[in-house]
Amino acid sequence: MLKQYNTTRKREGSVLGLEELNDLYSSPNIVRVIKSRRMRWVGHVARMGEEKGVYRVLVGKPEGKIPLGRPRCRWVDNIRTDLQEVGCGYVDWIGLAQDRDRWRTLVRAVMNLRVP
Repeated sequence: MLKQYNTTRKREGSVLGLEELNDLYSSPNIVRVIKSRRMRWVGHVARMGEEKGVYRVLVGKPEGKIPLGRPRCRWVDNIRTDLQEVGCGYVDWIGLAQDRDRWRTLVRAVMNLRVP
């Protein structure tokens, strides 16, 4: 379809780029979709409470020997990175997730980010 659309537009005298075609068909960016769904899930887990196992796995610190090399990236690290991109980098995200309306607007803000 992309090839057919480009050849049709060439005959008319203007050529659309890939970015313009994405805007035309309004397909969501996969990176934004993944980030917003990750934020939705973390908000759900943060509202569960400290007694649930999923919450303890997300927020808890592993015990035992630390492997050599660079520290592994955790879910919490990804959440902090996503919050910094929106401009809420140093906010208590667990407390923020308790208010569903504010958290929902934050998730929508992550979805509407311009990702290269």
